[in-house]
Amino acid sequence: MMHFILQVGADDTTTLDKIIDSLTSIANAHRGDPNATEISLKIGRVSECGIDGSMDKVGPKVLILGAGRVCRPAAEFLTSYQNIDQVHVVVASLYQKDAEETVDGIKNATAAQLDVSDTESLSNLVSQVDVVVSLLPASFHAAIARVCIELKKHLVTASYVDDSMSKLEQAAQGAGVTILCEMGLDPGIDHMLSMKMIDEAHARDGKIKAFTSFCGGLPSPAAANNPLAYKFSWSPAGAIRAGRNPAVYKFLGEIINVDGSKLYESAKRLRLPELPAFALEHLPNRNSLMYGDLYGISKEASTVYRSTLRYEGFSEIMAILAKIGFFDAENHPLLQETNRPTYRNFLNELLNVNNISTSNTKINGEESGGHDDELVSRLMMLGHCKEKELAVKILKTIKFLGLHEETQIPKDCSSAFSVICQRMEQRMAYGHNEQDMVLLHHEVEVEYPDGRPTEKHQATLMEFGKTENGRSTTAMALTVGVPAAIGALLLLQNKVQKKGVIRPLQPEIYIPALEILEASGIKVIERVET
Repeated sequence: MMHFILQVGADDTTTLDKIIDSLTSIANAHRGDPNATEISLKIGRVSECGIDGSMDKVGPKVLILGAGRVCRPAAEFLTSYQNIDQVHVVVASLYQKDAEETVDGIKNATAAQLDVSDTESLSNLVSQVDVVVSLLPASFHAAIARVCIELKKHLVTASYVDDSMSKLEQAAQGAGVTILCEMGLDPGIDHMLSMKMIDEAHARDGKIKAFTSFCGGLPSPAAANNPLAYKFSWSPAGAIRAGRNPAVYKFLGEIINVDGSKLYESAKRLRLPELPAFALEHLPNRNSLMYGDLYGISKEASTVYRSTLRYEGFSEIMAILAKIGFFDAENHPLLQETNRPTYRNFLNELLNVNNISTSNTKINGEESGGHDDELVSRLMMLGHCKEKELAVKILKTIKFLGLHEETQIPKDCSSAFSVICQRMEQRMAYGHNEQDMVLLHHEVEVEYPDGRPTEKHQATLMEFGKTENGRSTTAMALTVGVPAAIGALLLLQNKVQKKGVIRPLQPEIYIPALEILEASGIKVIERVET
């Protein structure tokens, strides 16, 4: 027996009925002929955009675009929030199955199939809701925002405001529409905590002397079980590229520029007194100076610094992998050949290793082959590692990633960068039931003109991934999805009066949002030192 599913669509129900009649005629054409193959036709209907009449329900409606990891916490929050009429959520994805899996078990949530590049279908869905939340990649946001502006619907995203979104400011204001961007974790919660601390200091006639922010998505300590003490929830390419971005910040009145090629080398050790068990490091995160302007503290603060957190030792290893050449995105000649090289061949090429010995020796008490000795020697000889201890650490990382193996490199790897990404994706993914962790820490130094002692205000958020009823939710998905949902909630309640393309920097947003965030279980610990 063979089984096929044929999904057809039409611009109107009359045309669709004609198609269904034709299919029925084909299926029944040979009915009664004992020599004909029997065809059993079962017809099911899916309403336009897969919503199946749910838009007829009374009450506020939110459309969430994208069915990735972040979507479910957002949908769960909106449909379960008690202090508003029942919210109905529609989750739209390019693939119906992904949307259905996301809303599975969530009351008052519906799945829909949607290609956001189809402007007509997108407009049809947007026209039927009150607020749109886009959890798609940032490159889609401007086109979605234009549809929202045309239909006078508010939009929330968790992505940075880029040039394409900034250009929509005047159109959004003219339409009376709020495009609330950067409503996630970083950016998002970090903005809201920053403005709360800064505004409270200013209300006490204080002056901001220094603003420092540390934020990172990390494996939980139990899951940080590889040489890099790091894991990826998705393709590592984006995270590696972020580690090659140039950075600029202000420290004690001096503007510090960090070249992208030196970013990992600029990492500094960090210990938080409240979390003494955590050995951390921080790297400058792109342009910190713009946040001095956004937060209104550029003229008063001598230090403005935003950074990315990692466990200590991560950046040292990544810097040496970069020196070896693994972050080179140019096509490598060896990877263009028909006969595919092995990972070991390619590693030898990058390190210019020749005359490989096969004898066994010991390195730091561990038995190793001659190839291991040769790699350690080359790492030191080329100046990548000044100390043997570090070279051995890099060797262990190379072996953990399988970059020494006599296995052929796949054909879709054409550069050193694609090779390291492919290996990291395989070897540094989260295992079953392993949890991630989010850590955000702000420090704001406040001085007073009347002689009151200088204060250091601190705020710390630490969240771990969860597994409930057999379903895992990452800390990152939770701390991005819930703030985005809170943004939609505030717009539904008409609590955001500011129009145009905005960030959550205003008290009308951050005060209720942080209160709702804490009530939802995502707590921030605040303290003051003098």
